[in-house]
Amino acid sequence: MSSPVYFMDLRASVKEPNIKKFQQLLAAVDLKSIVHRKKKRPLMAVKLHFGEKGNTSFIRPNFVRWVVDALWEHGGRPFLTDANTVYVGTRSEAVSHLTTAIENGFAYAVVKAPLVIADGLTGKAEVEVPIDKRHFQSVFLAEAVMEADGMVVMSHFKLHELSGFGGALKNLGMGGASRRGKLAQHSNISPKVTEKKCTGCGECVGHCAQEAIQINPETQKAVIDPAKCVGCAECILVCPYGNIQIQWNESIPVFLEKLVEYAYGVMQSKRGRAVFLNFITQVSPACDCYGHNDMPIVGDIGILASLDPVAIDQAAADLVNQARGLQGSALKELAEGADKFKDIYPQVDWPIQLEYAEELGLGSREYELVKI
Repeated sequence: MSSPVYFMDLRASVKEPNIKKFQQLLAAVDLKSIVHRKKKRPLMAVKLHFGEKGNTSFIRPNFVRWVVDALWEHGGRPFLTDANTVYVGTRSEAVSHLTTAIENGFAYAVVKAPLVIADGLTGKAEVEVPIDKRHFQSVFLAEAVMEADGMVVMSHFKLHELSGFGGALKNLGMGGASRRGKLAQHSNISPKVTEKKCTGCGECVGHCAQEAIQINPETQKAVIDPAKCVGCAECILVCPYGNIQIQWNESIPVFLEKLVEYAYGVMQSKRGRAVFLNFITQVSPACDCYGHNDMPIVGDIGILASLDPVAIDQAAADLVNQARGLQGSALKELAEGADKFKDIYPQVDWPIQLEYAEELGLGSREYELVKI
C-alpha cells in the first residue's frame, strides 16, 4: 500500500511566500495529530542535525522556527535535539555541540525552543531498547529522543559516503543512537590506539569505566582489551591527541541494515507520534558532519513531508535522480534519471536500507506524491 508524501516546491511570490506554503505542508501532513492530546504538557522533540562548524548546508533555522511555532500552537512543548558524534569534532560532547548549534543559528531567540543534547554531556545518557533483529538483540538510544512524547524529524537530504544518502532513516537510526550505539553500527570491534602516536598519558585509562584500557609497561602505550570493551567510545572523545579511532571495518550492506535496526528501535515508542520532513535543498555530495560542504549536485528541489520514513526517503531519492545534475559539481553523469548516488559512491548499494526498512515494517517504498 502506498503512503502519501506531500511535496512543496520552492517557487514563491508576494501572495504565496515560502512561509505560507510551508504552513500548508505542515497542515497537510497533520502535524497536530502527533501531539499527545491526553498529556497536559507533551514533550516534542524536533530532531535535527545542527551542522558541523564550518558547514553551511544544514536546514535553515527559520524553517525550524515555523515547526516550533506550530508545535506550541498545538499544545506541545518543543525542544531541539541531536545526539553527540562518535568521532572527535565540534559536536562530540554537549558543551561544544550546544556552542556549535547556537553559532549556526539555532539559539532560543531564533527558534523559540531550548536545545537539549539527547545523550547527555559525554554521550552516555542512553536507553537500551530490545528489538531482537538480524544484527542486534537490543539497541542503545539517546535518552531525550526516547523520553519525548512525539517527534518531528527534520532531515537535510544529501549524499553520504557510507549510506549513499542521508535522510529520515539515517536521522532516526544514527542520529537517535547514543555514542555506544553509533560505534556499534560503524564497527564490530573495539576502537584502536594509534600506537606510534600514543604518548602514554593515561587519560583514556582514567576514563574507562570498564577498565578495558591499560598502559603497557614495556612500550608505555595504551592498549585496549576488546574482551572488556563495551564500545561506549568515550576513549575516542577524551584522548587529548586524537590517537584513538573507530575501526571502520563494517561492510556497507551490514552497516545499512544496522542503521535501519536502530531506526526501528527509535520508532518502537514513536509509532503514530512522528512526522518526517526532508529538505531537498543544497544537496551536497557528503554529510553535514564535515566542517565544509561542496557545491550541490542538483538544484534545490523542495521539501517533503510524510508520516512514513521509508516513503519519504524513497521519494527524495527519486526526485534527486530525476533532476538534471549541475555542471561543475562532483557528478560525472549529469543526465536526468542517472543514479546520482552510485555516480559518486559506486560501492554503496543504497536501496538496501529502504528494502530492509520496508521488511521490518517501518513503512512502504511505494508512495503517492501530493503537491501542495
